[in-house]
Amino acid sequence: MALNVENAEVEKAIRVECYAGYRGEETPRRFSVGGRGVVEVVEVVDAWLAPEHRYFKVAGDDGFTYLLRHDTTEQTWSLVGSAGHDRVVH
Repeated sequence: MALNVENAEVEKAIRVECYAGYRGEETPRRFSVGGRGVVEVVEVVDAWLAPEHRYFKVAGDDGFTYLLRHDTTEQTWSLVGSAGHDRVVH
């Protein structure tokens, strides 16, 4: 079952553990939302940059796809969307 991301409180509670590569860029490896358990990142499907954010579309070990947003100014993470069957819902 995908994590429910319908209310703003969920975004505040996200915790992301990352791997910092040789250039120091953080890549999510696992995350949890408000004590609902840990989702292991099986694959980073896509990643892109915006002026103040980095986005990661990741496949979780639970079979769902998640869209994570890293605020590079505030150094915070948000769960922006989730879905099954390779479709991300916002």
